[in-house]
Amino acid sequence: MYKIAVVGDYDSIYGFATLGLDTFPVSSRKETEEKLEQLAGSGYGIIYITEAAAAQCAGVIEKFQGQLLPAVIRIPGVSGNTGDGIQGVKNSVEQAVGSDILFSNN
Repeated sequence: MYKIAVVGDYDSIYGFATLGLDTFPVSSRKETEEKLEQLAGSGYGIIYITEAAAAQCAGVIEKFQGQLLPAVIRIPGVSGNTGDGIQGVKNSVEQAVGSDILFSNN
């Protein structure tokens, strides 16, 4: 069974530990990139990452988008929702289905 990780600033992710998820607080771009690489090679199937942390390391996240695992999913942090997470899911669905299912031009 694959493990689930949550990466981001401490204030945004500490609550996920009560759900049994592994939390990894990060505070810099370099630390975030290194942690993503480490988690991807350590049996994590899903990595939730705060939108703010994901914005710092888009290149590393793009590398994983062409792979089946790990699934890297952006989530809002305590600073609010930037819309990047929703856009990422929308893009993934659009790629899988072949069209935008939320805003069709009927």
